[in-house]
Amino acid sequence: MTSTTTARTDRTATPPAAPSHPTAILAIVLVSYFMIVLDNSIIFTGLPEIQRSMGLSSSALSWVQNAYTLVFGGLLLLGARAGDLLGRRRVFLVGLAVFGLASLLVGTAQGEAWIIAARAFQGVGAAVVAPSSLALITATFPAGPERTRAVAAYGTTAGIGASVGLVVGGALAALISWRAGFFINVPIAAVMIALAVCYLPRETPARGRFDLTGAITSTLGMGALVFGIVEAGERGWSAPSTLVAIAAGGWCSRRSS
Repeated sequence: MTSTTTARTDRTATPPAAPSHPTAILAIVLVSYFMIVLDNSIIFTGLPEIQRSMGLSSSALSWVQNAYTLVFGGLLLLGARAGDLLGRRRVFLVGLAVFGLASLLVGTAQGEAWIIAARAFQGVGAAVVAPSSLALITATFPAGPERTRAVAAYGTTAGIGASVGLVVGGALAALISWRAGFFINVPIAAVMIALAVCYLPRETPARGRFDLTGAITSTLGMGALVFGIVEAGERGWSAPSTLVAIAAGGWCSRRSS
């Protein structure tokens, strides 16, 4: 009885090994997150040039931005859950690969449907990378001053990326092409993937399973809420499409809780 109790105590008392390269891990996370935020800001200043070069209607142009926002918001919870069950390192790498490939597709887009679909695909990658990057910070740095500084750097990165993206997007669109703002993501994503393979520690995924019903309803709920907000900006809060989307989002969110 005593030996069993001791064995159990030993198993529970042994803390997980600390990552050997916390600074490198933080740098990878911050640069990857910066890339996502930067790209989301670049699109704003690039929209007029996109419309002129591709001959998009005002409605199609709005969906170049809204497709990303809708997919990103809708899949955010599912992306976070995937990181818990499949491993943050693995999911983070997949998210970077998807975002880099999607950026290439946006940069090479030749038509309305192509660029909107590619922007939605970018939203998938961002919805995976964003929660995984924050989870990697909390897993790498123990609670205390180190984690506080890392989270503060994460928040600062978001602010800098949003501000710099507006300037970079406008400069690239004016001097080179609006496509350049998306092409730069490809080498950045490739470098981050290579560094992540080298420095991110392997981990044992948490035991559990996807709640398929909950995953579907939460994703649809978030997507409907985001769609309702998007519609409110274009058609007003009293528009039927806005009210139906928000009501559906609330119903799905309640079902998934």
